[in-house]
Amino acid sequence: MNARTEPEPAGSDAVARPPLVREILLVAGLFLVYKLGRQLATGHTGEAFHNARRVWDFERAVHLPGEGAVQSLLLHGDGLAHLANTYYATVHFPATAAFLIWLYLRRPAHYVWARRVLAAVTAAALVLHLLFPLAPPRMLAATGLVDTARVYGPSVYGNPTTDSLSNQFAAMPSLHFGWASMVAIGLIAATRSRWRLLWLTHPLLTLLVIVGTANHYWLDALVAAALLGLALALIPLPHRTASTAGRTPGRLVPAQRDEQALVGAGR
Repeated sequence: MNARTEPEPAGSDAVARPPLVREILLVAGLFLVYKLGRQLATGHTGEAFHNARRVWDFERAVHLPGEGAVQSLLLHGDGLAHLANTYYATVHFPATAAFLIWLYLRRPAHYVWARRVLAAVTAAALVLHLLFPLAPPRMLAATGLVDTARVYGPSVYGNPTTDSLSNQFAAMPSLHFGWASMVAIGLIAATRSRWRLLWLTHPLLTLLVIVGTANHYWLDALVAAALLGLALALIPLPHRTASTAGRTPGRLVPAQRDEQALVGAGR
């Protein structure tokens, strides 16, 4: 997918690029806080399974599509399930990192905006992980879903009872979907290519993967979308200033001066 951009109008992204070392430390620090915070939510196995049953029953009550309909598409062949597991395991962090690096280098104002939005969504997600531990559908027998990562590989998780590297009872909300959506929205906002809407295929594919591999419920993605929408509403998008190249606030371009001169001569 081509993220071709055109030259920005003068003053459209005039925010100075933040110091690189500071940004690396900031992003790394936020990531470590989030990982440590997720660990605080471990050990609530009974509550996580109780909440999972509640989410599953709620989805059926409101007639959301069954997650099994998506998974059945992946189970037609080992290759498709393996590809979906690989996408789940390998795309999430690299795609988000590449997105932030590109914005940092090419669109500093959009980078600051996107980093703030991602930090807000992630912080809100951490609070939900602590307040509402949730076992993923692959662990809930009532769903009848297959743990595709365990059966077809690759898997990023170990045994949930001994896994000390991740909290597998933090399905709500899905940061896979929340971050993927922000990547698409950020690139659409920061670029001008006529094909930029194709970036929406990233969150769409992510949604199908997280549901089809039984790592998340539909509701996990819906809550992530709601948190992202709230963050976008509270954190304003950088404004593009003058739409005509060379125009600066308080200064008339030659065409405007000529127009005013003709108006003055006609008085």
